[in-house]
Amino acid sequence: MKNELASLLAKYEQRILGQNLNLKFLVSAILAGGHVLIEGVPGTGKTQMVRTLASLLGGSFNRIQFTPDLLPSDITGSTIYNMKESSFQTIKGPVFTNILLADEINRTPAKTQAALLEAMEEKQVTIQGETYQLPEVFFVVATQNPIEFEGTYRLPEAQQDRFLFKLQIDFPSFEEEKNVLKQVLENDVKDDQASAILDMGTFLSIRKEIEKVTLGDGVLDYIMQIVRKTRESEVIRFGASTRAAISIGKAGQSWAYLSGRDYVTPDDIKIIAKPAIRHRIQLSPHIELEGVTVDQVIEELVGSIPVPR
Repeated sequence: MKNELASLLAKYEQRILGQNLNLKFLVSAILAGGHVLIEGVPGTGKTQMVRTLASLLGGSFNRIQFTPDLLPSDITGSTIYNMKESSFQTIKGPVFTNILLADEINRTPAKTQAALLEAMEEKQVTIQGETYQLPEVFFVVATQNPIEFEGTYRLPEAQQDRFLFKLQIDFPSFEEEKNVLKQVLENDVKDDQASAILDMGTFLSIRKEIEKVTLGDGVLDYIMQIVRKTRESEVIRFGASTRAAISIGKAGQSWAYLSGRDYVTPDDIKIIAKPAIRHRIQLSPHIELEGVTVDQVIEELVGSIPVPR
């Protein structure tokens, strides 16, 4: 199983250049059964990143472009009357897929954003009072643009907390961006789908193996100290929830498995802490005015906690 995941990551990195760490975070998140919020400027390959992952996993993929006039039923589906058959017919929405890209999720009002909540947490949706189960592998990747706020709606804290990771996509280095340019101009990477490395059955088997990855008491204490410190810090207005601690634990197991180990180390938690917490805390106003970033606060907070041996 681990060899197949190594092949998947290698192929993924071959097709998406300059984002190796974020690619591993994405694979870790779907293995942990979580969802991901991606923040990045347009044109950095976010859509291609998600579409390629779906192809490599042999799963279905849908994309929703969020707009101010998008309705909840546009996501979940609706019931229509079929005059030919004289009966009501349920039309399932794009949420019925393995991997869903919610593009520019902050461009739609809170009511439509909330339509994803039940799906993300319960893996089910309700259409006209009837509940429908989503696929067992259901992974939401939502994107938002950090530089353009006109006509956008801030994601509610309850919905942000349902994302396992918040990833920040930046421009690649000079050499990496040059290689992207060469690949496109020389047609080395075509627009066709990447061939599948796994199938859904194998993927679910890997998930069950990951559940057996050891989380020792020392590592569990380390996770709890990090989360509780976010609630006690004077520079943080609102700290991380219990769901954050659970997310860090699950992500730690999948990260360790991807790294070829059957146990989680404190170093795994250090790597995962930043993307797992950055969207779950709010800085105090005076700290924000000083220009201190959330990532800087998390780094200092994690660094102040003794590492278990």
